[in-house]
Amino acid sequence: MNADAESHRLRAARAGIAAWRRWGPYLSERQWGTVREDYSDSGDAWNHLTHDQARSYAYHWGEDGMAGLCDDRQQLCVALALWNGADPIIKERLFGLTNNEGNHGEDVKEYYFYLDSTPTHSYLKYLYKYPQLAYPYDDLVHTNRSRRRDEFEYELLDTGVFAEDRYFDVFVEYSKGSPEDILIQITICNRGPDAATLHVLPTFWFRNTWRSDSGSSRPMLRQIAAGESGSVIRVSHSQLGERFIYSEQPAELLFTENETNTERLEGKPNRTPYVKDGINEYIVHGRPEAVNPERCGTKAAVHYTIEVGAGESKVVRLRLCERAPAQLVSARDQSGDMFAASFDDTVNARRREADEFYASVIPSSLDNDAKSIVRQALSGMLWSKQFYYYDIAAWVQEHRRYGRHAPRNIQWRHMHNADIISMPDKWEYPWYAAWDLAFHILALTLVDEDFGKQQLDLMLQATYLHPSGQLPAYEWNFGDVNPPVHAWSTIFTYRLEAAARGNGDIDWLERSFHALLLNFTWWVNRKDRDGKNVFEGGFLGLDNIGVFDRSAPLPTGGHLEQADGTAWMALFCQNMLEIAIELTLARPTYIRMCTKFAEHFLWIASSMVVTQDGVGMWDEEDGFFYDVLQLPDGGAQRLKVRSMVGLLPFCAVTVFDGRLLEKYPEVGEVLREFLVSHPDLTSAIHDPTRRGEHGRLMASILDAARLRRVLARMLDENEFFSPYGIRSLSRAHLDRPYQFWVGGQEYRVGYLPAESDNGMFGGNSNWRGPIWMPVNGLIIRALLQYYTYYGDDFTVECPTGSGRQMNLYEVAEELSRRLTAIFKRDANGRRPVYGGTEKFQTDPHWRDYLQFYEYFHGDNGAGLGASHQTGWTGIIARIMQLFALVPADQLLKSGARATIKEAQERKPPAPVAKRI
Repeated sequence: MNADAESHRLRAARAGIAAWRRWGPYLSERQWGTVREDYSDSGDAWNHLTHDQARSYAYHWGEDGMAGLCDDRQQLCVALALWNGADPIIKERLFGLTNNEGNHGEDVKEYYFYLDSTPTHSYLKYLYKYPQLAYPYDDLVHTNRSRRRDEFEYELLDTGVFAEDRYFDVFVEYSKGSPEDILIQITICNRGPDAATLHVLPTFWFRNTWRSDSGSSRPMLRQIAAGESGSVIRVSHSQLGERFIYSEQPAELLFTENETNTERLEGKPNRTPYVKDGINEYIVHGRPEAVNPERCGTKAAVHYTIEVGAGESKVVRLRLCERAPAQLVSARDQSGDMFAASFDDTVNARRREADEFYASVIPSSLDNDAKSIVRQALSGMLWSKQFYYYDIAAWVQEHRRYGRHAPRNIQWRHMHNADIISMPDKWEYPWYAAWDLAFHILALTLVDEDFGKQQLDLMLQATYLHPSGQLPAYEWNFGDVNPPVHAWSTIFTYRLEAAARGNGDIDWLERSFHALLLNFTWWVNRKDRDGKNVFEGGFLGLDNIGVFDRSAPLPTGGHLEQADGTAWMALFCQNMLEIAIELTLARPTYIRMCTKFAEHFLWIASSMVVTQDGVGMWDEEDGFFYDVLQLPDGGAQRLKVRSMVGLLPFCAVTVFDGRLLEKYPEVGEVLREFLVSHPDLTSAIHDPTRRGEHGRLMASILDAARLRRVLARMLDENEFFSPYGIRSLSRAHLDRPYQFWVGGQEYRVGYLPAESDNGMFGGNSNWRGPIWMPVNGLIIRALLQYYTYYGDDFTVECPTGSGRQMNLYEVAEELSRRLTAIFKRDANGRRPVYGGTEKFQTDPHWRDYLQFYEYFHGDNGAGLGASHQTGWTGIIARIMQLFALVPADQLLKSGARATIKEAQERKPPAPVAKRI
């Protein structure tokens, strides 16, 4: 990485010299409808606290807002609020449908974009599109609720509220003059044909901590000046200290308290006349008594009423810093110099430095459209950080004080989470998920290795990891089972750091290894029912992909032996072996761990192919893996659904360079003795002693013959190989759905390239056909691993039946091209991600702003599910960078240790990337 200004800030943060990450976009976009705020007996979080109630309710566990910024303990928050004069409420938070309101589950119904962010958040840019007509809240709810699951969702553009371009583009930029000096610039652009008025209300408030901690002093926001040249608010907080909010233009300052309006919500008297929704009442309903005439409180808004001509723009500037006013006499004396030329100079400098930073990250060989995709993907990843606070013991106790029973997670009372965490999506999924997070790291480490390591660390700490060794899944049920991909992400991160800095953090790797051992032991003890080295695990993140709900008791009785669960464990063994080798090369005491995981992998891999009791997961006739249904009467049968479940064994492959055996040949002797005494273990899988390219060894479930058979299915465009990536279910099930009958009831799995047509797991997530970016990333990894072992001579037809032969690097490159095509403009200038939505395809104010959806249509690439699940879809940035920088010859020569750093050093300095 070049020595640009942002890289200097990252180094200063790492050394503890300057807390550049202290302030960031750590505010959630939805706190209502979350498990943390659910104090019902039923566990119906969506209906216990609704969007309509949120403006009046002081949250217990966090805050939400639009384009929000806060400190890393979420003590002081700032966010955008707007009112167009027509809406029934101020637009303080993003609106969306609850799970039972949408015909495809919960869904945010707003248009907003994460345009830019540096890893220290020294510069941030966000865009919100706000209609000038009344926002159609009721129309969106009623129309979506009335639609069937086989119909499209009713979107905000469908309502006509953006007709004639009668809307505002509101750009919010944050620039740091120093770690504690935040410059805020809001630019309002009127895209409509007529002048229009907008109320702009940058809002500052404290998270309500005084309710739960009676010993804490109450913080305060207080006006100390207001005038024609601007205004000043003093911020007083026992931990943050004193700082000041400056506004440049004359504005009305409005104050209230971040306290629940119990009168509105419960019909009980308020503790104070100034409550959370007081500013809303003042602006929308003209109630001056709703705001504090003493001009102080725990929530404050700077109210601008701005008329913007057709096609014109207006700018609002504010500043949050520790610098006190020189005099307390006039607003001119206090705020004038805070907005001198240095303000613009700082903003422009941070924009320029963001360009320079991304020029050092994004390969110069990419075209401008591709660079924009990578930059927006990474910016979305950085914007998707959130302060996540959840003390389950205290939460359970609060339920008891209300005379209620906590409906979930009572087995996780050890958990006390209060950290900045990378979220899948801060509106739809404003809570972490362990396996999502493992994929986030692939993209995050492109720009911030330290944050990536810290995220992996969190899940292994005692306040996250269960004492049994289980990793937490997500707040709806921490006891659900996510795929065990944490070890894979850990060794990936370690090797990236070693490549960039010359050596990896072996102490961090060792610490992680010990915690991962606990998790591995949990899997072996809890999910291998009969000790056969075949594993269960439930839905394993694949939601509705199976014949049955795999997290519930089966209607047949019995249990499933899962091809994906067993494949995940095979990969887990390989990753633990990789870590053990790295530790052994530095610290020989780990040598026995190498043989342990090598042997354990062989047991698991063999169990997937060798039939132990009549029915195994490998189907020789189909050349594919399937789940096996074990019945109560001792019978068994394969559930022959060709899906991602059967492709995951292909992904359980890792190539080793032989360094361990060179240094410690006795390890090889131990493994040879083990193989001699257990010849059946390698009779049906790849021979782990056979040398490949450059003398490499490979751990793989598939031998060469079976590998070709699985590849033939995977690369068949009539099955898995879409023009936009690998589908999660074979398209062969479009005309031939899989059917299973039990008790007179049909269970059916058919190909669904878009949204789900059933309610399993809420109906807002579908693995029965669409393209999911993270598992495509795993497939690319596997292809490259196989390539470093087999080399150029191993070729397959790609696509199947085309007559075109490719080596496995070329196959991976072709898959990468197809995945990238989801976002890139095609020959007609259209982006498949936006399907038939013309506004996004043709309008110059929409077409280059990208959303990184949860998953994508299996046939046309259109975005589906959560629109801002930048989290694991952000892996596209890593995929695009990899193929731009690491050519086949370098990968074949260097194997898994091929480094991005080496590739960058061979290239000329990259030009400054075009800003978004």
